[in-house]
Amino acid sequence: MSKKYTIGLDFGTLSGRAVLVDVQTGEELATATHNYSHGVMDKKLPNGKKLPLDWALQHPQDYIDVLSTAIPSVLKQSGVSPNDIIGVGVDFTACTVVPVKSDGTPLCFIDQYKEEPHSYVKLWKHHAAQDKANKLNEIAEQMGEEWLGRYGGKISSEWIFPKIWQVLDEAPHIYDEADYFIEASDWTVWQLTDVHTRNVCTAGFKAIWHKQEGYPDKSFFKSLDPRLENVVDGKLSIDITPIGQRAGEITEKAAKLTGLNAGTAVAIAHADAHVCFPAVKIDGPGKMLDIIGTSSCHLILSEEEQRVPGICGVVEDGIVPGYFGYEAGQNCVGDTFAWFVDNCVPVEYHEKAKSEGISIHEYLTQKAENLKAGENGLVALDWWNGNRSTLVDVDLTGMIVGLTIQTKAEDIYRALIESTAYGTRKIIETFRKNGVPVNEFFASGGIAQKNPLVMQIYADVIKMPVKVGGGSQGPALASAIFGAVAAGSERGGYDDVFVAGQAMGKLEDKVYYPNITNANVYDQLYREYTTLYHHFGIEYKQIMKRLKNIKIEQSK
Repeated sequence: MSKKYTIGLDFGTLSGRAVLVDVQTGEELATATHNYSHGVMDKKLPNGKKLPLDWALQHPQDYIDVLSTAIPSVLKQSGVSPNDIIGVGVDFTACTVVPVKSDGTPLCFIDQYKEEPHSYVKLWKHHAAQDKANKLNEIAEQMGEEWLGRYGGKISSEWIFPKIWQVLDEAPHIYDEADYFIEASDWTVWQLTDVHTRNVCTAGFKAIWHKQEGYPDKSFFKSLDPRLENVVDGKLSIDITPIGQRAGEITEKAAKLTGLNAGTAVAIAHADAHVCFPAVKIDGPGKMLDIIGTSSCHLILSEEEQRVPGICGVVEDGIVPGYFGYEAGQNCVGDTFAWFVDNCVPVEYHEKAKSEGISIHEYLTQKAENLKAGENGLVALDWWNGNRSTLVDVDLTGMIVGLTIQTKAEDIYRALIESTAYGTRKIIETFRKNGVPVNEFFASGGIAQKNPLVMQIYADVIKMPVKVGGGSQGPALASAIFGAVAAGSERGGYDDVFVAGQAMGKLEDKVYYPNITNANVYDQLYREYTTLYHHFGIEYKQIMKRLKNIKIEQSK
């Protein structure tokens, strides 16, 4: 019997990738990445039309291009026959929303709407609907909506209803023209299978849907705006489909696009962070996974549903079947480091890194490693793109305390790393205080694998061993695992995601253990972080908001 393989498709913020995986061993035979030609449209549309502050759009053609380039590439690289590909899994950034017609055509594909910003995909980090999120939260609290507690007391501007409401308010003709607003993950599965699905992960975590209760009542949406009364029936009216099942099969049209065989199983879509559990062999509750990339996402399973303030949500079966999945996160991690490198590092540092044949991040890491914990004399707040958890406020901004004329670039670089670790500790402590145990800590993503300093600082700050996922493409590997489950044992795959994860998942041999000396210093620094957190995030948060409002006014 010939070997069987699956393909995992991971759609990120700047690119999409495919990985071809051996179903029996989890070996990654080939990987291909396609950079989105339109990138993130946060300044202007393709035609040059300027976008306002806090917008972040994408073009769905980029997602099609991933299917037509990355999949054929891994087939060619590996030499694997499409006859031996038994399944495909898809994960995506969320909440990334596409307004479409009833046949799945994105509105921005239609000539008359190409100059309309609201006809394009709203990327997860589109924050221009914050005023809608604020109003939604205010009204939900006034009405005593029970579901609000499942989301830490606040709905994020990144989620689907604030984004839909923004469309309705600013471009009602686009709202009317859209037959559906759909997650890009589900839209991509639709392109592959010709089956319109809505996955339980994004429905639960990003669209206020509950397994027993469904969506909020029509009366709530009517209280937001009378035109939203029937938003669920009118714009989201597709049954919610469980994670771990088969969405459909590759169509003849998709076969021509991708090079795969028609009839190949395609899994229900998943979110790019939430999909990762089986890729690091997590098989039960109490084990937190932190996917560290441009942003970070903290996920954990529990056998019970608890109300945890400031989290992104709790969804039954939302991560894997059979457990309540919890999500928290940080809006800006790798993006913080990239911002600093792009804007604040002296030219001589860049030149020195180039002369040594290493990246500027590697060079700064080497210099920061030579500093003892606390030696930089700095504490930073990790809010450079707002706070996702546990304050849920995208209008908060970054801060560094302790700067002097002796401060060097490596001091700041280390402080920024430490700040993201403090944010993670705050999230862990919040879960524990509210009845969700965190007994083990796993990390995945490029930063986790490429930067030992970051992982050691995390271990020291959270005072827990850090285990790192071993696959080169964590979400894509996990999607390949779900692809094997979609195929099922009858096609050479698996019938259980945990069984599949134990066979196909990967962990690095190295574990980062806390350094007690550093941990004691970080306890002191974390107390200062907590003081700043409460001062600027709760008691005097209007300072940052006023500064942002002045910026908005002066940028007009």
